Amino acid sequence: MSAGRAGYTVGIDVGGTKCLGVILDSDNQVVAETRVATPAGTDNLVEVLAEVSTELVRIPGEVDAMGFGLPGLLDTEGRFRFAPNLGGPVEAPIAELLSERLGRQVWIDNDANCAARAELRIGAAIGVQDAVLVTLGTGIGSSVIMAGEVQRGAHGMAGELGHMTVDAHGEPCACGRRGCWESYASGSGLRRMARTAAIAESPSQILVLAGGDLENVRGEHLTRAARDGDVVAVEVLDRFAWWLALGLANVSAALDPELMILGGGLVADWDLYEKPLQKHYSALVLGSGHRPDPAIVPAALGERAGAMGAALLARDEFASR
Repeated sequence: MSAGRAGYTVGIDVGGTKCLGVILDSDNQVVAETRVATPAGTDNLVEVLAEVSTELVRIPGEVDAMGFGLPGLLDTEGRFRFAPNLGGPVEAPIAELLSERLGRQVWIDNDANCAARAELRIGAAIGVQDAVLVTLGTGIGSSVIMAGEVQRGAHGMAGELGHMTVDAHGEPCACGRRGCWESYASGSGLRRMARTAAIAESPSQILVLAGGDLENVRGEHLTRAARDGDVVAVEVLDRFAWWLALGLANVSAALDPELMILGGGLVADWDLYEKPLQKHYSALVLGSGHRPDPAIVPAALGERAGAMGAALLARDEFASR
């Protein structure tokens, strides 16, 4: 694996299930990459992130800067306020803990903000002034771009669109509330819908692909069944697309973006739900047919966007010192 030299930056994106780290060179090319499972708890997370950093760069001093993108509510002081999909970090001074463990200053931001920074700089949003990025993973991450800048809000916590309520008495969310958008239009939401369909249909192709074990049913079994033409799986994906479109329609009503970027692991199956998403969005958006529709596109940088954006954040902050 390539080690660093002057001008290299490390970026690590923490997701609900995995941590993905990259090294960017001065031309924004990924020259090294690694990934590990995301642990629960603040201490474990700090230790794993330190190990990932060491794996990426054997001599950390040769790297200019390190940045980290983390899910949840992060304030402008680098403190984790609330992270429902990480199973532990609450009121944790994560930036300080990482700096102490690594023996160097680090920079952090919300993972979706990092992904938006990368897409704005070198991805799908180049030259765009007003956009929204939505990452579809274990939960929903999101970031708002206005006037060509990623918006952090008064306390650093802006853009948590996944936790807008779409059904006040709906499914429970990891955040402790009910009916959040991410309870329906995320990887966990898709998995729940896949399990419900597998129970309702007997025998189910979805269940067959999961080895007959209902607890083993995952979104990938649903999408594989859909690719094989399974009618039930296709119907579930259509329902998922409806929930996704509902949230995007609400975002359009509030923010009127010119571009909506979808990132995260579920975008790997973009071709399966692109058309139903567009159909449902047109039916749900305020003033359909009387307003310009935003382009809805997959992230140009794929699952690396968050890690690359974390590296770009660190580079920017290091250069401004």
